[in-house]
Amino acid sequence: MALQPSDPRLRWVVRLVALLNVAYFGVEFSVALAIGSVSLFADSVDFLEDASINLLIAAALGWTAQKRARLGMVLAGILLVPGIATLWTAWRKFNIPLAPEPLPLSLAGLGALGVNVSCAILLARYRHHGGSLTRAAFLSARNDTMANIAIIVAGLATALAWRSAWPDLIVGLGIAALNSNAAREVWTVAREEHRAELSNI
Repeated sequence: MALQPSDPRLRWVVRLVALLNVAYFGVEFSVALAIGSVSLFADSVDFLEDASINLLIAAALGWTAQKRARLGMVLAGILLVPGIATLWTAWRKFNIPLAPEPLPLSLAGLGALGVNVSCAILLARYRHHGGSLTRAAFLSARNDTMANIAIIVAGLATALAWRSAWPDLIVGLGIAALNSNAAREVWTVAREEHRAELSNI
């Protein structure tokens, strides 16, 4: 049976995902500051952004389809925030191109991967319910798993082959690009939903 957007199970899932994201934000942000990592900084801001998105979704699931579509367009803008923060951090790193410590970089990325895979699995069955809202949450968790794998690879590359700031910088900028693409997808779906609702009025 298809779940309605207001289904209590869906609301419980997005609240749990929000809690997991807030918890790991603190961990990853602390490591990012300690080792001067652009990619971990970008990913930690993304965890905080994901928590905000899921809390907004939990609040909006009982809204009308038109209001949810409008919020979906707002969430598309929120998805761009980590990208902007990453570009600023990357610019600062270009001026002081020191390589981050590879072991904490890889371990923090591995922990983030575990959290994001768990969130993606929780959200996967609901990604087509609730329109652009749950799609935003699922796409964010899915993109984060790819970003975390890239962070782990950057740590290994820094340790084994390329002791420079570039692997970390490249991954950080890649995370920004992923979030921009997710924002575009969510905006497109939300705009279509909004137009459909307006045509039914």
